[in-house]
Amino acid sequence: MTGSEKETQTLLTIEEQVGVRKRRQVTGTVRASTFSHEREQALEADLSMETLEVERVPIGRFVDGPIPDRQDGDTTVISVIEEVATVEVRLKLVEEVRITRRTASRKMTDHVTLRRQEVVIEQEPSLDTPVT
Repeated sequence: MTGSEKETQTLLTIEEQVGVRKRRQVTGTVRASTFSHEREQALEADLSMETLEVERVPIGRFVDGPIPDRQDGDTTVISVIEEVATVEVRLKLVEEVRITRRTASRKMTDHVTLRRQEVVIEQEPSLDTPVT
């Protein structure tokens, strides 16, 4: 160390610490009690009961598409559908066969031999018959 530098030292002398402690101490007591009082009172109320009636109506016909649910008075109508695979036989015109009759005429020249038979009957005079 040089003379111009001063040496500093710190020494711990006293340190204070705080601690908190709690303890319970009964200073008095309290007692709580409940009492119920009863009395009768007439009560009127309108009660209603609702029941549902389920009716299944078989239909069994084919439709073009889904039918939406509908309300018919107090009745809700729900249509139940199912997909059914069907085989359909239909006639398909494949082709037409057209047959046309045509008549044509033309002149023809040819030499032919024609034959004709003729029967000649001759009657000879009988011997009993006089000749005139």
